[in-house]
Amino acid sequence: MPSFDIVSEVNAQEVRNAVDQAARELINRYDFKGTDTSVESTEDAITVESDSEGRLEAANDVLKSKLIRREISLKALGGGEPEPIGRSRFKSVWTLANGIPQDAAKELSKEIRDAGLKAKAQIQGDQLRVQGKKRDELQAVMAMLRELDYRLPLQFTNFRD
Repeated sequence: MPSFDIVSEVNAQEVRNAVDQAARELINRYDFKGTDTSVESTEDAITVESDSEGRLEAANDVLKSKLIRREISLKALGGGEPEPIGRSRFKSVWTLANGIPQDAAKELSKEIRDAGLKAKAQIQGDQLRVQGKKRDELQAVMAMLRELDYRLPLQFTNFRD
């Protein structure tokens, strides 16, 4: 029985590269000289700090442009609201979505059922497995999900006949 998995993953190496490029640009740009603006990444978050809220927004825009260039969907980013951290400095923390949360998996499963296609969706941890009798039905599910423009970046992996 043909099947495929729906996952929501971010390439960690590309995120690291985008953060490094953004940090280099912030160091070299004239309008950021002397502002002590920094961009750092951890396993599941990106932190941007600056000495004013306006500079923080500009640094966030630089980070987003570098992520887009590296083909990282901005749907994978969460949070990012500016918050004061003391001594007139501001910080925003962007979280990276990895995996499909349980509520989102249920929504996607319901969308597949409501589409009237002969395919079954099973939630397996942080991914969704879709099975059908024919390859054409699975391709129709993929096309329907691409058109849906869901709030998470979705990738289709592990296609088996």
